This record gives sequence, structure tokens and C-alpha cells, in this order.
Amino acid sequence: MPTSPTAPAGIGDGAAGDFGSVFHSAIDKVTELNNDSEKQISELAQGNRSDIHNVMIAVEKADVAFQLMMQVRNKIVSAYEEVSKMQF
Repeated sequence: MPTSPTAPAGIGDGAAGDFGSVFHSAIDKVTELNNDSEKQISELAQGNRSDIHNVMIAVEKADVAFQLMMQVRNKIVSAYEEVSKMQF
């Protein structure tokens, strides 16, 4: 199955181990967004920034990315629970 042009690298190519690496890189990206927003908040609080709108955008990006990661985690846990209920 070919990957779509908008899909992140590794999604849809069917190679073994790709899910773990894609999930790990997604967690790294969420951490990066969170660290960036914390840095911008700190700079704003210290008076080194005056563009509150960019700080708020960074905070919202980090929040949405975290919420998405939690929803993906919840779906994975739910799928695992469904599979564990199956009788073979």
C-alpha cells in the first residue's frame, strides 16, 4: 500500500516496527512542542517577549498535540482490551 503524500514517514508502508518508531517520534514531537511553549511562557513572564499571541498559539499547539496523543493512547488501550477478551 503506497503512502499518501500527506502522511508522516512510515505510515502505511507496512514495514515491521514502523508503528513503534512513528509513535516514538510523535511523543518526541509532543515533548518538543511542550518544551517550546514552556520556554516562550518563561520568556513572556520575564519580560523578554511582548507577542502574547504567539505564546498562546504555542501553548495551544502543545495542548492539542497532547490531547491527540492521549486519544491515540486511549484507542490503543481499548483495542488491546478488546483483543485480550477474544477467545482463541
